[in-house]
Amino acid sequence: MPSYERLGELIDPASTVLLTVECQQGVVGPDSALPELAREARSSGALRQVARLVAGAHLSGVQVIHAVAERRPDGRGANRNARLFRAAERLPVQQLAGSTAVRVAPPIEVAEEDFVVRRLHGLSPIHGTEVDALLRNLGCRTLIVTGVSANVAVPNAVFDAVNLGYTAVVPADAVAGVPAEYTAAMIRNTLALVATITTADEVLGCLARARERR
Repeated sequence: MPSYERLGELIDPASTVLLTVECQQGVVGPDSALPELAREARSSGALRQVARLVAGAHLSGVQVIHAVAERRPDGRGANRNARLFRAAERLPVQQLAGSTAVRVAPPIEVAEEDFVVRRLHGLSPIHGTEVDALLRNLGCRTLIVTGVSANVAVPNAVFDAVNLGYTAVVPADAVAGVPAEYTAAMIRNTLALVATITTADEVLGCLARARERR
């Protein structure tokens, strides 16, 4: 884990954005299309840690962006070029635009100043969406990536952030995937090569110290 001094240099509220990835009711909620993932996100405490980070960001003036995956009822524009997409079409819970499934899931609180960015295609919360343009307009230098899943969307977001020139920070306890041991291995062996790995408490500590310096 990085020192507080090093992490504090990276997490300047004026140039930091917190990204939540697919923390939506149809993914991590009680009626999830992916119940195993939803159970892991909740039982591991990852969803609670995301909620704590969002609350801390709101207190500290850190911009929050919620990345949501959804599809049209007619499926137009959605990918069908991978097994994952074809399997999603058959799930009993669909992430339909405007439905409860695509609302950000409790206990995460969405503030008026937050952005909710929705995508109809692909695997990435960043590539092909408004997120990069928003980050640049916000003067973002450090992107804190949280949410699900460690299997696909979270590493996609981290790689995209790094490729676009942002510094990625990943609170390991605010990320979930299945099985649980895969999440730990992926963070240790892959994301640690390109991102700063930390914890929710360490990020919140940096934000608290930044508030004290105001």
